[in-house]
Amino acid sequence: MKIRFGYVANALGLWNASPSKTVTFTRYSALPKHERMEKLRAITAENLLHTKRILYYNIAHEIKLYRLSSSLVPLATHPEAKWDFITPFKKEWEELGEIIQQAGIRASFHPNQFTLFTSPKEEVTMNAVKDMEYHYQMLKAMDALELGLINIHIGGAYGDKSSTLQRFHQNLKQLPSEIKRVMTLENDDKTYDVLETLMTCERENVPMILDYHHHMANPGEVDLPLYLQRIFQTWKTRNLIPKVHLSSPKSDQAFRSHAGFVSIDFVLPFLKMAKELNQDFDIMIEAKQKDLAMQRLVEEVASIRGVKRITSSSVEW
Repeated sequence: MKIRFGYVANALGLWNASPSKTVTFTRYSALPKHERMEKLRAITAENLLHTKRILYYNIAHEIKLYRLSSSLVPLATHPEAKWDFITPFKKEWEELGEIIQQAGIRASFHPNQFTLFTSPKEEVTMNAVKDMEYHYQMLKAMDALELGLINIHIGGAYGDKSSTLQRFHQNLKQLPSEIKRVMTLENDDKTYDVLETLMTCERENVPMILDYHHHMANPGEVDLPLYLQRIFQTWKTRNLIPKVHLSSPKSDQAFRSHAGFVSIDFVLPFLKMAKELNQDFDIMIEAKQKDLAMQRLVEEVASIRGVKRITSSSVEW
């Protein structure tokens, strides 16, 4: 069983490399009109440059799993500031894509919690479609759709899970099929547990990302070992290696919050559970210390008896 590790957005091992610099709409509106587009382009150019630096950093550390920042383009979906962020940066997007492909990096996006398909309000669904289109456009501009993912949560319950899930399936029909093809769903820490998310994924024929921390915060009646094989099975729809999210609680009092690093004691039961399936899978680390947390966890996992480290960011067990 081979496990590859990755991290989210910002490489803390690099100086001043944030790919998520932005500008508020209020600040944008206060600028003279002739300076507004210049501001958006300048920030985007800087974010794309930092993303390129991060990708090269990932190559140097043999990191094959990376979640791109959703904030690469400021105000990309704002109705009053919507702009063409692909054409002016065609060369830069293609360059990022070439790096990703040549290095075999598995790139993904995770839109914010407001990108959901459960709301009874049509405008919320339309905004979700626009946000998914934004992320899809970036993957397409990088020619990274083959392995690319756009991961979201199901959303709120609105007082009635059963009817809300039916609305989710109905609202999801608004999403173009080519975008749905790269979509994944993840169980959450408050509302939709592993089984509810799994059944939704199976019905929609989309892969499921298991978030182990979320499961521990919101276990429902689910005995995870009974469902892990089914969760991994959903990835066969795209013939991709299953992907899992790992983090650990900040504290007992702030259990849902992510800690700076990942506690090996917290995640070890899951790793042992997965070992029973003897199937390769990828782990996205969602800790505050980003790549530093990932590197520490790889070292700790590699120190377990029977585990062999095979690259800087992957092990075999």
